[in-house]
Order: sequence, then C-alpha cells, then structure tokens
Amino acid sequence: MSSTQHTPLPYYEDRSPGAGTLPPRPWTPSSDTARLSLNGTWSFRLSPTATAEDDAFARPGYDARGWDEIPVPGHWVLHGHGAPIYTNVRYPFPVDPPHVPAENPTGDHLRVFDLPGDWPDGGDAVLRFEGVESCARVWLNGEELGTFKGSRLPHEFPVGGLLEPSGNVLAVRVHQWSSGSYLEDQDQWWLPGIFREVTLEHRPEGSLADYFVHASYDHTTGEGTLRIDSDPGGRITVPELGLDLATGESATVPVEPWTAETPRLYEAWLTTVGESVSLRVGFRTVVVEDGLLKVNGRRVLFRGVNRHEFHPENGRAVDLATMRRDLVLMKRHNINAVRTSHYPPHPAFLGLCDELGLWVIDECDLETHGFGVLDWRNNPVDDDRWTPALLDRAERMVERDKNHPAVVMWSLGNECDTGRGLSAMADWIRERDPSRVIHYEGDHSCADTDVYSRMYAPHEEVDLIGRRTEPPWSDPELDAKRRALPFIQCEYAHAMGNGPGGLSEYQRLFEAHERCQGGFVWEWIDHGFTRRAPDGRFYHVYGGDFGEELHDGNFVCDGLVFPDRTPSPGLIEYKKVIEPVRIEGAEADGAVRITNGHDFADLSHLAFTWTYEAEGEAIGSGELAVPPLPPGESVELKLPDPPPGAEAGAETWWTVEARLAAATAWAEAGHTVAWAQLPATAPGAGARALASGEAPRREGDRIVLGPGVFDAATGALTSLGGLPVTEPPRLDIWRAPTDNDNGASWQPDERWGVIWRRLGLHRVRHRTDAVETTPDGALTVRTRVAPAAVDIGLETVYRWTADAAGRLSLAVSVTPLGEWPCPLPRLGLRLGVPAALGDAEWFGGGPGEAYPDTRTAARVGRWALPVDELQTPYVRPQENGARIDVRWARLTAPDGSGVRIEGDPAFWFTARRWTTEQLDAAEHTPDLDPSNDTVWLNLDHGQHGIGSQSCGPGVLAEHRLNATSAEFSFTFSRLT
Repeated sequence: MSSTQHTPLPYYEDRSPGAGTLPPRPWTPSSDTARLSLNGTWSFRLSPTATAEDDAFARPGYDARGWDEIPVPGHWVLHGHGAPIYTNVRYPFPVDPPHVPAENPTGDHLRVFDLPGDWPDGGDAVLRFEGVESCARVWLNGEELGTFKGSRLPHEFPVGGLLEPSGNVLAVRVHQWSSGSYLEDQDQWWLPGIFREVTLEHRPEGSLADYFVHASYDHTTGEGTLRIDSDPGGRITVPELGLDLATGESATVPVEPWTAETPRLYEAWLTTVGESVSLRVGFRTVVVEDGLLKVNGRRVLFRGVNRHEFHPENGRAVDLATMRRDLVLMKRHNINAVRTSHYPPHPAFLGLCDELGLWVIDECDLETHGFGVLDWRNNPVDDDRWTPALLDRAERMVERDKNHPAVVMWSLGNECDTGRGLSAMADWIRERDPSRVIHYEGDHSCADTDVYSRMYAPHEEVDLIGRRTEPPWSDPELDAKRRALPFIQCEYAHAMGNGPGGLSEYQRLFEAHERCQGGFVWEWIDHGFTRRAPDGRFYHVYGGDFGEELHDGNFVCDGLVFPDRTPSPGLIEYKKVIEPVRIEGAEADGAVRITNGHDFADLSHLAFTWTYEAEGEAIGSGELAVPPLPPGESVELKLPDPPPGAEAGAETWWTVEARLAAATAWAEAGHTVAWAQLPATAPGAGARALASGEAPRREGDRIVLGPGVFDAATGALTSLGGLPVTEPPRLDIWRAPTDNDNGASWQPDERWGVIWRRLGLHRVRHRTDAVETTPDGALTVRTRVAPAAVDIGLETVYRWTADAAGRLSLAVSVTPLGEWPCPLPRLGLRLGVPAALGDAEWFGGGPGEAYPDTRTAARVGRWALPVDELQTPYVRPQENGARIDVRWARLTAPDGSGVRIEGDPAFWFTARRWTTEQLDAAEHTPDLDPSNDTVWLNLDHGQHGIGSQSCGPGVLAEHRLNATSAEFSFTFSRLT
C-alpha cells in the first residue's frame, strides 16, 4: 500500500496574499513623524528562475560589488534586463493555477542605508512598499520580514527592532510570475519590479494605526456633518470651520460642498498623543436614489476616461509631475471623471483628484480575463480557495483610499466574469463603507452592484437602456433590480488609432435619458515605449516589438493622448462633444441659445465672447453678456448687428466662445471651455464647370486645354500652367485602414478594412475607354476603375473645361457597376504635385483632422500649416490628416508659386509626402520616408466614417460611404 504526499507550494505559488505584513491603513502624505525615502539606485541581480539563487544575498556583509544597478522605483525590463510583454487577454504563461512556469525571471534587489542623525529614539518603524510586481520576499538585516502579492497595493512590515544606526541591509526578491499574476491580467504591459516608492516611517507610541473621515453634505440645509474615527483616539481641528472635536464626535455646520466642478477642501488636523497629520476634507454625499446616481442631491453626468498608469520611458513608475500633467490635461479637455483601470493608482493621484476636481471610480487590482478564453474554467473569483486573496486586495484598496472625497465608487475589478469571491468582496466593502456605491461591469445581472455598468453597448442599445426597455434578464427579481439602477458605460468609444467615432451620438443619448449617466472612454494614453530610430527620429513601440511569443500588437495603443501626452485628434473631439455649456442657434434670427450643462456650477466663472468672420477672416469681436445661469437652465440672447467690412457675397460666421474668467488650478484665464459657430450667411458657390475660352487642341501626343496639358492617349493631366503634375488626378477609393477599419476579430461582419483588402480595393486598376474633345470646349475622359478578380467597379467620367482667366475645371461623375458588398473607404481624386509646394492654406474645417463621425471639433476658418504638420503621428501609421468641408485650398512653394483648388461641393483635403500605399505598409512612423519630389493630395467627395470597432461599435449607418452614384467638381488655378 502506498500513499501520495504533496509538497507544499512555494510562497510565490500558493493562493495566499502573503505573510508577515501589517493590516492596511490610510495613505497619509502629510505627517509630523519621521520618514526616510529608500528610493534611488539599488544593486540588482536577475536570475532566470525563482530558485536559481539562495537567500545568502540578504545577509549583512554579502559582497554585491559585481551586481548591476537599477533605479527604484523602476522596472528591470526597462533597464536592460529582459523585455516587456504585452497581452490583452491571454496569459503569457500556461494556465495552470496557481502554478507558474519554471522560467520565472527573479530580480534580487539590495539597498544599504543609514538612519539620519535626527532619527527619533524609541517607538516602532514600518517599512512600506507602495507597489511591487508581482510577488516580493523581504529581508532587513538578515531577518526575513515576509512575503506579499497584490502588485498595485501597499504593504508594510514592522521593523523597529531590527534597525541599526548605519549599514542597514534591505533585500527584496521579486518574482515576475506568481499566483497573483492570475489575478492581474489587466490589458497592459507585464512589467516586473519595485515600481512605486519604498519608505521607512517612524511610528512613535500613540501614532495612528487607522483613521476614517466621514464628511457628508445635506443639500437641503447646506450643512455638512463631520466625524473622524481613529485608532488611537485624538482630536480634530478645522480652523476654517471653527471646529475642535474629539475623534468619534460629530459636528454639523454650514459648508461649501465638494464636487468635481467645485472641489472645495477644508484643511483639518488630526492629532493623537504620538502623531499629527494634515487632512483635506471634502463634504459630499453619494447615493442611488430614484434610479439615479446622485451626489449632493443632484444627478451627475460622467464625462470620463479610463486611465492606466503609464510613462513612455518608465512604465508604471509615474512621477507626481506626470500625474498632475494628466489631470490638468483632462480638466482642460472638459473631462470630469476617471476610472482607475484596472487597479488602484498611485495614492498621490487620488489626492490630485481631490484638489483639482474629478469623480473617481477606484478599481481593485483584479482581473482574470485570460480564463474567458477557457470558458471561465477554474476562474479564481469563483473558487473559495482564492477568496482570502481577493478580500485582501479589496481591503487594501478601501483602507488606503477611503478618505478621498473624489472617490465616489468602489469597483470590484474588471473582466472576471462572476463568482462567490466577488460577492464576498462586495459584502465586505458595503459593510466597511456604506457611504459609496459599488461598481462591477462583469455581472450584467447587477447582483452585487449599485449601478448597471456596460462596455461598448452600441448606440441603439443605450437608447433602450435609457428608456428602461432593454431586453429582460432571465431572473425576474434581478431584472427588476437592474432596471431600477442608473446606467454608465464604464468603457466606450475605443480610442485606438484614428478615432473614436460616434462620440457625439453617444453624448446626445447621455443627455437625453436621465438614467444614462455618461461613460468612460477607453482610454487615456497610448502605451508605446519611446525608441530612437537610426536617423535620430523618436518613435514608439508596441506589442511584438520585444520578440514576445504571445502578444496583441498595437492594441496597447488605444488612448486619447499619444505616449508623450500630446493630445490626439480624438481628445480634441471629445473635449468638444462633452462641453459643459451648449451654445446653439436660437429660433429667432440673429440670436443664440446658451444652456448650462454643468451639474453644480453656475456660469459666473465664464466670460462669453463673439467673433464675426467673413471668408475665415475676423472683422469684428466683442463680449456677450450672459447671466450666471444655474445648472440646466437656458437663455436666448440677441447677437449684435453684423459689423461692416464683409464683401458682398462673402461667407460669414458668428463664433461664440465661453472662456474661463479667472485662472484656476488647471488653466489660465481665457482658456476656452466651449464654443459654437453659427452661419450668418449661406456658403457661397464653389467650383463649377467653366465655359472654355478656347477649344481643346491636339499638339502631337498631347492635348492642350487652357492652362492644362494632357496625355492624348490617356487623357491624364501632366502640367498646369507650366507646373508639373507628378501624378495625374484620377479616382481614388483606398485609404490606409485605421485600427477601427480593421475592427475586432470577434466582430467579423463589418471589419471593413479586412473586407476592403479581400476585395482588392488597395490595388484597383484604371482603364481608359475614351478620350474625347467636344465642340463645347470640353475634354472628356471615360474610364473604368475596378479591382482584379471581381466583377464590380466604378464607371468614372472626367470632364475638363477651362476659361480665359487661366482656370481649369474638372467635373467628375461616378457610377457603381455591379453589386458592391461594402461601403467605400473614400471617394475622390488623388494627384501629385512637386515637393516644393510644402505649405498648405485652406478655408474650411480645421485646424485638425476630421472625418464624418469625428467632425464636431472642426471649426470653419482660414488655416495654414506646413504639409509635414498636417500629419497625425499615430503610433501605428494609418489614414489620417483629412480636413473637412474645405471650400478652397492652396499649396505653395517658399516663393509663393503653387496651385489653388476650389471644390463644389466642399471637400476633404489631405496632403502628405508619401503615398497611401506607403502609409498602409508602415508599422511605425520611421517607416515613412518623405518623398523628395512629390506631395500627394487627396481631394475627397466622401470619406467613410471612423467608428470604434477596434473594440466597440462600428460606423453608424448615416456615416457610411455607400457605393452610389456621385458628381463633384474641382477648379485648379496656377499661382505664380
């Protein structure tokens, strides 16, 4: 008879959260106790496995002179030791929980430090780690302190009895993979290391083990109630409110409430016998009432973003200045809310949210998405053996962050399906902190949550949800509960590459239905690491650029800002869409209607101005007296009489702007919060067919028509008034597919980029059927444009005319042939002009790019940019740079020579120094080599919309470019 004995799992594989750590407590940035930062340069050794080295390195006197050095905070894979890995869903190791591979990179870290000369005698001390990925074992002066997991959460050890005045040896062994890795599959780079601060804190007798700020607000009385519980007890003073209380006592006084729009904080002091800490108290009350999420008695509308922590050189080691820069950018772009996807951020970030004013969904360090590939078999959140680890993560989040007024929701995690562990977390959080609501998207029954949360629900479904008429849930009781809850989109409008499209349509639904309380765009920043090409150009790399076995490519680059935090066109669009002030034309002629869309603030902090423009040139401006409207109220105001100066027949516009009247913590006075343009006169006529001053004439192998010279055999334009045309104008339907064109693999029916390529739209052929000159002075070229291997095409007729003034006009007629199974990418002309024509000016939409469903932020005006600055440097190159509603454009050389183009109707204008085919082939921006001889122009009658289908909904029907008959015209003039 034999028996089987099981070897105990090593600490990095057992399901426990660790051993030896202290109970979690609040993050306290300001205390009168002594602190010593242990950040800086540490000695470092990397081993290929968890057991390659023993623990001798942790003993005092160990000789580590042959080791490398590494910065802490930091990630060793960003400092020459191994490489990052990017996966979205799939685990980059075999799924065999709680086991991890034998190939487990392990980083040993050493730091020798002295205590400052004024370090206090007596009391205890704690060693605090703010964040380590993914499992750590810690020693001090040769004594093992313990182990921990939970990468984005703080852990502390008591060390007072081990400290020496000098020569203290702190040793930390960090494993890249651990059982905790199964709980941290969060659509980001896997980046091991000690990536947040390490601190030694003196804890004198009687210092704070815990404190909890309870600061509610009664909107009916205007009073706030303050109570602060602490261990041990002490006293609270709030000088501005005249309060001096014992901890545990309550006081109710008139206060100004905290909101994201008016982030009023009161300085308070909590003092015990051993410690005094400074607190910033914000009074606010969060409830779900009448089917709505309310703060201080009012429904709130989240204009939010999801934010991963990321720096293009330092990974998740994000410094305070970068955190502030993120939040200032958000505030300047009208963003009022952050979901901390998918883990608690650095605690200082939440302090900045308190200060600057943003609503926060604080999300637990938990995601098990990779089990979804396995139909959720062995999912840890539904396995009781993992529940202690889940509860530990929930407790560490709540206890660390509970004193921030900005935090209005606790989120259980992300994409974990459902299970008993999540229910246990929700129960614990609700018991510990009933003052906030609980969020979790992964269970649409809302069994454990206080809000109904979804990802990427399409517009039509959001409309149904807003009406509370969405399809029923199978459990009638849970269905009734869900229908009674407020609705948010915790992720929507996937901001990958060019896009997202459809934002304005979502926002209209959020504003039309009370239940729809906004959403959070995915996401804030592209996670591209900075690299330098051999020619010196900087660019950014993404998944697969480090040789990963498994990776998800540039899906990690899906943000509203580029890796260097430059706003993308998507962020500019989002700012316009979510403006908290609506400015519209009123029913009365010459009047404007202004609506305050803030949740709490009136309009007294804004100054309103008007500008009157003719043909894109300002000819008058002034102030507009707008009363301090309360939230939700509107007013109609008469605009002044148009100022004189506009030429007869000129196209004129009113532009009304709302700007900050005074500087704030996030912007200077004069910063534009909202704007609108109102047409004063109808747009003038654009290009039209011209009566020819003379008939086309043949001169050998060419045809001359006015300033145009054409190839007699093909009808192709070769020069305009002596200016060479390096590529003749001809119909173009191809664009370098955007990430949203290519779409998500799980949404195959409308992955138009894939379908376009399968049809061969990237390699169409042009056949000339006839070149005709007619008695009315026209040159007509009849063609067929079609891809190989299929029987669809586009019959295209070009009709050229000219006038005695030296202008050349082209009227284009397009008729689809056959049954087109898809919309077109674009429809218009492509041509090439000499590379010297490097400066662009246009009258139309600008200053940035715009497409049919990303056009809200485009202002009609007169704009000028070098061709090189018309490009949008998406991390993965793709279609970009189109300017919308262009009436005329011109390209000029430094000497002023060039070409002017007018369109009828208004057109999309794109100019770049490489072809669409080169743009399509590029994987990174340095792959694009500017041409030395040509600037390529696209003059488009139509563009297909952008949508959000890299993860979300596709292009709405009204923004699709269906293959239908079309007519459009352009007039070309030579500039000398």
